Amino acid sequence: MRFRSWPYFFRQAFTNILNNRVFHAIGLSTMVVSLLIFGTFLILFVNLNAWLERWGHSLTMSVYLADGVSETKNDEIASLIRKLEGAEIRRFISKEGALRDLKKALGSHAGLLEGISVNPLPASFEVVFKDGDGQETDPLKIKNELESIEGVDEVQYSEEWLKRFKGLMNMVRLIGFIIGGLLCLGILFIVTNTIKLTIYSRREEIEILKLVGATDWFVKVPFLLEGVIQGLLSGIVALLALFSGYLLLSAKKIHFLGLVVLDFVFIPNEYVISILLISVALGLVGSFIAVGRFFDV
Repeated sequence: MRFRSWPYFFRQAFTNILNNRVFHAIGLSTMVVSLLIFGTFLILFVNLNAWLERWGHSLTMSVYLADGVSETKNDEIASLIRKLEGAEIRRFISKEGALRDLKKALGSHAGLLEGISVNPLPASFEVVFKDGDGQETDPLKIKNELESIEGVDEVQYSEEWLKRFKGLMNMVRLIGFIIGGLLCLGILFIVTNTIKLTIYSRREEIEILKLVGATDWFVKVPFLLEGVIQGLLSGIVALLALFSGYLLLSAKKIHFLGLVVLDFVFIPNEYVISILLISVALGLVGSFIAVGRFFDV
């Protein structure tokens, strides 16, 4: 196909879009919403994964104390914890402080705790262990040592629930692939039907072009470019909307029980490029399916 024909193809594609702007606007809006859903899922997944990576580099333990432990015993337990290699007590949470943190985490639902007459939450120490001299800490050994201290009821460490959470993340990843696949099928359906409508609106013009000797590909290319343009615009608009939402949330931090656990970050550049490429590819494939029903390939 001659290079000098491409300006005509692009001009024809933009003319078709303008002449059928209502159909294209509806298709574009639906594609943007679909890409926004997928992009939002990616942002959540990336942030949760980054959070897990950060927590995986350090061992965090919650040392829960038995009820009725005196302040003297608390100080003794704290002293024993500090003697452990690499241990650093981040803070002590009293029973009252634990209840306050829980109410803060519940927010508007904190009223559910008003009917509780006895505080069921234990006091605890938050302890962070940093690897020293290139040697990794043994969490199970430390857990057993701490639980052997009189006055310590239970010890939970980050790796216990990180392993469970990683299993959950694998499930979330699988769900993401399923959702992404369904959204891609939906986008294909949208693009295909949008291009079909534009072909129907120009079927008389197409017949005239065929009668004067235009090849199938000469007629097809502008429709294929329509799909590419629609896919590219959808990807750009969806990414701009995602980035605008990120800017609104980037200054905030997600809190859990009063602790900062996650800084909000945007998706990596390779994901941005992937979304653009996927949207363009879906636009091209959808328009190819549409024109394939009207011409012999």
